[in-house]
Amino acid sequence: MKIAVVGSGYVGLVTGACLAEVGFEVSCIDIDEAKIAKMKQGEAPIYEPGLDNILKTNIEKGRLQFYTDLKLVLDEVEVVFSAVGTPPDEDGSADLQYVLEVARTIGKYMNSYKLIITKSTVPVGTANLVKKTVHEELKKRGLEIPFDVASNPEFLKEGEAVNDFLRPDRIVVGVESERAKAIFKKLYNPFVLNGHPIIFTDIASAEMIKYAANAMLATRISFMNDIANLCEIVGANVDMVRKGIGSDPRIGAKFLNAGTGYGGSCLPKDVKALIKTAEKNNYSLEVLKAVEQVNEKQKSILFNKLDAFYNHDLKGKKIAVLGLAFKPNTDDMREAPSLVLIDCLLKAGCEVYAYDPVAINEAKRKIGDRIHYYNSCEETLDNADALLVVTEWHEFRTLNPEKLVLQMRKPVIFDGRNIYDETAMRKAGVTYFGIGR
Repeated sequence: MKIAVVGSGYVGLVTGACLAEVGFEVSCIDIDEAKIAKMKQGEAPIYEPGLDNILKTNIEKGRLQFYTDLKLVLDEVEVVFSAVGTPPDEDGSADLQYVLEVARTIGKYMNSYKLIITKSTVPVGTANLVKKTVHEELKKRGLEIPFDVASNPEFLKEGEAVNDFLRPDRIVVGVESERAKAIFKKLYNPFVLNGHPIIFTDIASAEMIKYAANAMLATRISFMNDIANLCEIVGANVDMVRKGIGSDPRIGAKFLNAGTGYGGSCLPKDVKALIKTAEKNNYSLEVLKAVEQVNEKQKSILFNKLDAFYNHDLKGKKIAVLGLAFKPNTDDMREAPSLVLIDCLLKAGCEVYAYDPVAINEAKRKIGDRIHYYNSCEETLDNADALLVVTEWHEFRTLNPEKLVLQMRKPVIFDGRNIYDETAMRKAGVTYFGIGR
């Protein structure tokens, strides 16, 4: 089976590379010529563990190719994945212009049956718009060519995306015809050998499942951050609370860690889009509105603690920030808590010194020269008035508290991810603040 994947961003590139890895012939399409040139050399334009090796291997085997125009391969393929961006519009709703442009291109140039699969996260009803757009283009040509549309949302975690695709815990597929269903069974047969089935639904349900899943994850994060803030006020320890409620099988332990709020390309965008979808249908998602408010407030939590510690006098203080990406194992800084934190620090007159294992280049693009960048924890901490830990990279977990006391001007840590043993830190002479502790 020959497949085209339109959009070679995070979702599209992982999808294309992993489909090629199991033996399909895949053409990845993107209008960015520089990105295509880079990928042809086996270099991924994003940081994702394991992706570069898969790219190089499948390019060498001839199973993975890259183009800037879908028309060049449309006659050869039976399946077209649409994995283009759906950025938030000004009102928070998903912008579907790129999704519909893919549909228009297919309608203009298809000459045989196609299964058009939306991989991007899109609002309920998008498949109907895609179908209508393709029909309109075929009508202009005076043709009636059979095709199917389907929804196949992705559930990839940044930093673990390759493994998530190759060993999925579930595959959700929304279809309307038996022909499309049969193609999906063939397409995903190599990926369900771990015993996890394909969940077939109607298209609207598949579109909703993706949003509902991300909304639930966001809700758990904001809930625990709210509880953590209350724990500090009443003298409870959120780590103990998390273990206590996480042991309940009805709740479970995942996504119950307190921190500085969620970020990235999915949760913030999808929560906003789902709220907007509800509003367009005359319904108000009050829980998700609160989730969003709590999260925005939580992004300033470390600054508020630091500001209170120094009695609102931060001008000229050297502040070390460890972690810029919104989570470990990625260079993604979209909606990252670090951006809000750094903005607050700069407005307060601080000198900001930052380090991240992979996100420095992305930080320079987003923040510019307003802060200082270093290549190690040690350089960043030297003579600092405080350390703020924003992202829980593994290398940050092994900081020696005795060395911190000697290295920093004032050994005080604001641990935004609760990765340190507070007793050990305090015993060594480090002033320690966590979240909810």
